[in-house]
Amino acid sequence: MSPVAPAHGDDPDSGSGDERLPDFAEAVLDIVDQIPAGKVLAYSDVAEMLGRGGPRQVGSVMSRYGSSVTWWRVIRASGEAPDGLQDEALSHWRAEGTALVRGVVSGRSVDMTRARWDGMAALSGTFDPPTGTQ
Repeated sequence: MSPVAPAHGDDPDSGSGDERLPDFAEAVLDIVDQIPAGKVLAYSDVAEMLGRGGPRQVGSVMSRYGSSVTWWRVIRASGEAPDGLQDEALSHWRAEGTALVRGVVSGRSVDMTRARWDGMAALSGTFDPPTGTQ
């Protein structure tokens, strides 16, 4: 089951769909939108790319708003999916050909050495982290 969250750009409390996400949440989701199939980032990687926040703040954004993006591509640094979403994430990882520890058949966690996306290199010159506060 995917995390329950409003569509990208919708405020869950407004009901109107006209409200914008907090800047930090928008920035997190913008990065997640760019992770290619078969690649992943740890929560800490996303925070590092943004130059603010930390793994817990990124995890909070993903928990609240992550269903509007490819949430299974942002995981724990250990290569594990969020609690309660392991089976669904595993299904996505296998479908995308994400490198798994112990291989595609037996593996249940991502091989971070092989599957971690070098987003900073890929986005250099194209990604401008937003400034300001949450």
